Amino acid sequence: MSAEQRQGFPRSILWLLVALTLGWGFNWPMIKLALTEMPALSFRSACLLGGATGLFAVAARAGLRLRPPRGQWGRLLLITLFNITVWNLCVVYGISYMASGRAAILAFTMPLWGVLLSAWILKERLTARRMLGVVLGMGAMLLLLSNELQAVRAAPKGTLLMLGGALSWAFGTVMMRRFPVDLPVTSLTAWQLLLGGIPIVAGALAFDLDSLRPLSPGPAIAVVYNVLVSFVFCQWAWFKIATTVPVGVSSLSVLMIPVVGVFSGMLVLAEVPHWQDFAALGLVLLALATVMLPPGSMRARFIRAPVPRQ
Repeated sequence: MSAEQRQGFPRSILWLLVALTLGWGFNWPMIKLALTEMPALSFRSACLLGGATGLFAVAARAGLRLRPPRGQWGRLLLITLFNITVWNLCVVYGISYMASGRAAILAFTMPLWGVLLSAWILKERLTARRMLGVVLGMGAMLLLLSNELQAVRAAPKGTLLMLGGALSWAFGTVMMRRFPVDLPVTSLTAWQLLLGGIPIVAGALAFDLDSLRPLSPGPAIAVVYNVLVSFVFCQWAWFKIATTVPVGVSSLSVLMIPVVGVFSGMLVLAEVPHWQDFAALGLVLLALATVMLPPGSMRARFIRAPVPRQ
């Protein structure tokens, strides 16, 4: 068994996962808030261009290589298409049809597609632990959706868009491992935000100019949060995780984000919690244990445990 298959989630970047979970989880109600006063394409354009600018500035200040290697532009455009362009278009329009927490749940069916695609395309081993994590995680998603099925059926466009975004994100993550780009993570993230934002900015210029208005404080704060937290920090953190660990591990590691999204929606948008929300939280924690704990750690504890005298 390879070292990659033996290890759980690396402790050295565990803090990144915690920060990513909180940052992206809380972002779902912030997206919904921003879209109350800002057109979808303009909102996403501001996020992508602002995020790219911030990350290019960080990379330049740190003296990191900025230019992609010759011959790797094609793979950069491929992963950008699915990681950024398709994902952002699906999310920004899908969330307009449904509550932020429900949209987050559907978007984070990504681990299911990520684990299956990585086994098919990357030949990653489909271990029992990973399948258990998928089953537990998807069980949590179904629990969270149990009170929302009627609303989901009433918004088929939103459901299809969010599921399409999840599949696109999973495919982009797999392609990033299949066709790696030889760039520091900060520069790679900046290029993806910039290139992926070009068609979205073009759409905003074509369709949104007449509907732009000054923002009130709440939506303005939501836009700033998206640029600085979601796109500068969280996008960088995700690409760091996704290029460091196997897709089966990175996909399952983000299962806590929709749970944070649901509870933060309660805080920001005054949604009421149900028992299913708390049960789903427990299932997600168990699912996370399948990738957070090093394989064999529990077995080793039992082997080392002293045998009681008879």
